[in-house]
Order: sequence, then C-alpha cells, then structure tokens
Amino acid sequence: MTITDHARRLPTADEIAEINRTHLIDTPLVPADLLFLFGTREDVTLRVETAARLWREGYFPWSIVSGGVTSGSEQSECMIIKAAMVAAGIPADRILEEHRAMNTGENVIYSLPIIDAALGLHNIRSVICLGNTWTGRRYPMTLQQHWPEVTKLLLTVDSFATPRALWHTDAEFRRRVLHEWDKIEPYKARGFIAEWPEP
Repeated sequence: MTITDHARRLPTADEIAEINRTHLIDTPLVPADLLFLFGTREDVTLRVETAARLWREGYFPWSIVSGGVTSGSEQSECMIIKAAMVAAGIPADRILEEHRAMNTGENVIYSLPIIDAALGLHNIRSVICLGNTWTGRRYPMTLQQHWPEVTKLLLTVDSFATPRALWHTDAEFRRRVLHEWDKIEPYKARGFIAEWPEP
C-alpha cells in the first residue's frame, strides 16, 4: 500500500475504536531503569523536551538514543537528538548512543549490545519507550521480541493539534497512523515484533 493509498483510506468505526484501544496508547509511568528514545526526524524538539522533563522528575537514570543517518543529513538522528538532550539538561554521560539503525527493529537489535556493554542487560528491569504517537505500541512490541525479560512502559508524543482519539479526522495524522497500524500483523507474522502485554 502506497503513501497515497494510506492518505485516501478511511477506516471503519470498528477499526478506529480498535486502534484507539490497542495501538494509540500510553502506559502509566513509573520510574524505570532506562529511557529508550527511538530516533526520528519528526517532532525532535517535542521528544527531547519530554525526555528532559522525565529526567528532571526522576523517571530514569540512564537513556539510549538510537538512530542512523537519514537522507539529507550528515549527522545521525542519534547525534542530533543527543545534542539537544544535553542542551536540555540531561548529562551527556547518562546518554548511550546507537548511530546505525534505520528502522525500529534495528533500533533495538543494534542497541542491545551497547546497553549490555555499558550497563549489563541483566541490570535493566524496566524500560520507558519514547517515540511517535502513530507508531504506538510497535516500540514495546519490538522490544518484546528481542528483550522479553524487561517491563516495558510506553510514552508517545506528537505535535498534531488534533486530539489523539480524533486522529482519523486529520488527513496527515490518519495517513501516519494507518501506515503504522497496517504493519502490525505482517511484522508479527515475520517475527519482527511480538505481542506485548500491558504492565
């Protein structure tokens, strides 16, 4: 399905309800051992501000930023986001770096050895996933496939003026949500992600 197809597709009322119930979710937040910040080119400032607020409020002692070099940039997403996090007050030595990932699966696969070398995977019991609203539960589902032992929490952000529950009324918000939602079942079938029970 192309970008144009997702932009034109109108979900049914049942599909909207299912997406709102299962996909566009945040979990209750409690302090965790690690913040996993998934790379992005969208809403970087908002994501960094959210991470800085969580840091100030004591929600994590360590974080990892994962994201490679994307088209049109000479710097990796990780470099750009980490610099902004440091400028927002998060100590640089508390931010682990992963500079190769080009998708959510690689975010996790490439980050795990870095986390293990720096902190020991066995020392991490809980992880807050921070990413785009429209990608939703695919972040913790990816972690669940590769790192099932940890408790996964989810916090998503976006800069749409449209309320999250009304995503289907905004053409661009709808396109992004449906593009990600349509990946869930094929990705599960291919072993990229696994069912993630809410904590």
